[in-house]
Amino acid sequence: MGELGILDITVIVVYLVGIIIYGISKAKRSSSEDYFLGGRTMTWPIVGIALFSANISSSTLVGLASDAFQTDISVYNYEWYAVVILIFFSIFFLPFYLKSGVYTMPEFLERRYDSRSRYYFSFITVVGNVLVDTAAGLYVGKIVLTLLFPGLDPTLILIILAVAAAAYTIPGGLNSVIQTEVIQAVLLIIGSCLLTYFAFDKLGGGWGAMMDNLDTMLANGEVNFDRKIESGQYIPTNSDEVFSLVRPANDKIPWWSLLTGIPLLGFYFWANNQFMVQRVLGAKNLDHGRWGALFAGLLKLPVIFIMVVPGVLGLLLFNDLDISGLNYQLNDGSVCDDLSDCPNLTYPVLLFQLLPAGILGLVVAGLMAAMMSSVSATFNSASTLVTMDFVRQLRPQMTSKQLVRVGQITTVILVVLAILWVPFIETVSDSLWEYLQTVIAYTSPPAVATFLLGLFWKRANGTGSIASLLCGFILAVFTILSQVYGWVEPINEIHFLAKASILFVICMFIHIVVSLATATPPADKVAEYTYKKSLFIEETEELKSIPWYHNYRKLAIILLVLTTIIVVYFW
Repeated sequence: MGELGILDITVIVVYLVGIIIYGISKAKRSSSEDYFLGGRTMTWPIVGIALFSANISSSTLVGLASDAFQTDISVYNYEWYAVVILIFFSIFFLPFYLKSGVYTMPEFLERRYDSRSRYYFSFITVVGNVLVDTAAGLYVGKIVLTLLFPGLDPTLILIILAVAAAAYTIPGGLNSVIQTEVIQAVLLIIGSCLLTYFAFDKLGGGWGAMMDNLDTMLANGEVNFDRKIESGQYIPTNSDEVFSLVRPANDKIPWWSLLTGIPLLGFYFWANNQFMVQRVLGAKNLDHGRWGALFAGLLKLPVIFIMVVPGVLGLLLFNDLDISGLNYQLNDGSVCDDLSDCPNLTYPVLLFQLLPAGILGLVVAGLMAAMMSSVSATFNSASTLVTMDFVRQLRPQMTSKQLVRVGQITTVILVVLAILWVPFIETVSDSLWEYLQTVIAYTSPPAVATFLLGLFWKRANGTGSIASLLCGFILAVFTILSQVYGWVEPINEIHFLAKASILFVICMFIHIVVSLATATPPADKVAEYTYKKSLFIEETEELKSIPWYHNYRKLAIILLVLTTIIVVYFW
């Protein structure tokens, strides 16, 4: 592994200082709507890039490269499926979100159901944002930057990262977060393209050379499949199988998950998760919100080429690279000798081994940008939830400026809590990516069931909603504890995406049964917040008079065609 030179360090420092100054200069805090939703003035390019940047966090970058290094290209299924989910979200859910004028997803649940669902979902979302999203982003940032700056104390690095992300989030609100995300997303894409270019250049030849070398490695048994063998996972025998998105039933992401588990997780992440949806809530109108969501889907498609493929190239180039000098320890105390022991280090190894001075600093800045985007997004969304779903409800007499101040103080508290939680993540799993997906798989089904039934079933009521949410939460906690402590082995052996699907069906059943057994929901909640066929017909008439490039339905069809081409190619 190389070291950062003066030029690289200068680039990183200049970037950090510059992005903080720029973020503060874009502050909007004259009212609560300005602070928490950027004044609802975001245009579609800003919305789309902000969605992409907040989603492609440091944990995603590291996780994609790590899985690809282990020949798990099927992880890209999470990426392309986002296109399908965002189209569904744009057609059905977004109009109701924007029309209602809500600040948060829990607030929307109150409009459709009652306050019980709002407070429960808000509390769960805040906890998830701090203990999962924010802390995980800081954790990955600490891992990578500890390798980049071995002379600095890891805790100090953690504090620097959190403070840097909060430096413009606290004073500036959502507008500062989104405006900086636009710059960070551009830098992230440029950095990923450069890394891919230098990796191919190092290998020699293009795509064909990569596939030929991969076939050779697999034929000669040079790939370490010990982890797959131990867990009984599918082992590819050639490059075509490695790059296949539709995998056998014993793969980490099996074929059936494309019909059940992955759509479920994707729907929660893109359509119910506050820190993602908040960016669309800041759109200037419905058209810009829809175009922005579709643009974010378009940006997800090239991820396989610029963020997944580098992991495979890392396997070909540095599979036997001695990294024992890093003294990187796993949870069991052992030290990594090569990348097969610690695939999570694939991305930083690629950076140091491939990039020249200056460009290395730029790409490291991009990695930090990804971390800061994710962390700042969760800081802002969690403070919005606490302020608008709890403080404003308890103190309705507070002025708009007072609510902004509460949001800023809340962000400070969340920063501290996230920093304190990071050390606990280190004791949970060596695979952060798998840990994050597993937690979401267990906790998202109740929310998805509640949102879907609320929009598409008029009989769904508040009692059915809270019963489904609470029962789903209890089952999720039991499932996680059973996995950790080995309580019920037959349950533990079920694939986590299958567990998510089972939990979803149970929550839907509970919601339906309880709703039918209790009072009919008020007519105003049904009329204003459930989807009707007449809405689709009216919109169809409106869209006839506008050009195709403004018609979100035609744009969605084009996007689906592009997605289909990529999926079929990697089938």
